[in-house]
Amino acid sequence: MESSVVEIAQVVEGFSFYALFMRADWVVKGVMGILAFMSIWSWAIAIDKSLQLRGLHAKGRQFEREFWSGRSLDALSDQFAKNAREPFSRVFAAGLREWKGDNPGGRVSKAAGAEAGRQMTESEGGLGILATIASAAPFVGLFGTVWGIMNAFRSIAASQDTNLAVVAPGIAEALFATALGLLAAIPAVIFFNALSANLAKYGSRLDGFVDELSALADRDGV
Repeated sequence: MESSVVEIAQVVEGFSFYALFMRADWVVKGVMGILAFMSIWSWAIAIDKSLQLRGLHAKGRQFEREFWSGRSLDALSDQFAKNAREPFSRVFAAGLREWKGDNPGGRVSKAAGAEAGRQMTESEGGLGILATIASAAPFVGLFGTVWGIMNAFRSIAASQDTNLAVVAPGIAEALFATALGLLAAIPAVIFFNALSANLAKYGSRLDGFVDELSALADRDGV
């Protein structure tokens, strides 16, 4: 009875993640390393972008409160346009430069809209990497799986033994590569969708401010 327990423990230990990695050949190890890096990279991007968007939303709300507080345009310009560091302030500064020309509404709208587009493009940085990881990781894992299964078949051919004990290690290594691929891809998909939706919400607020700024310039020019 005791010897059976020991044997079972040895089998379980032999199929641990560490054992599967160490037993794999250099190609499968390389695939596993790439997938682990992709997973860590996606988490780092997601955390960074989440914190960035939280800050952008907070600063945007603060800007809108100040902008619609009834203060003069000159006071707002001194506070925001002359030291513009976040998207709403930069859009305001871009529109303000065109405010006093002919047809200010149209010029303000174009200038502010162009700046809003640039700010959104800058804010989207990193999302493309998440999309790439989400789409590529399963195929990288599949490559590791195919390679591991090929190794398992070569082991069978070399030993001329179809016993499960001969086949199982190679199959386990192959399936481990698949699991790592999914482990990298699934969070990346979730992060990409959540961050894209959050960014789209922020972009709608920024576009709304462009329209409001243009309307104010139109009324000022009348």
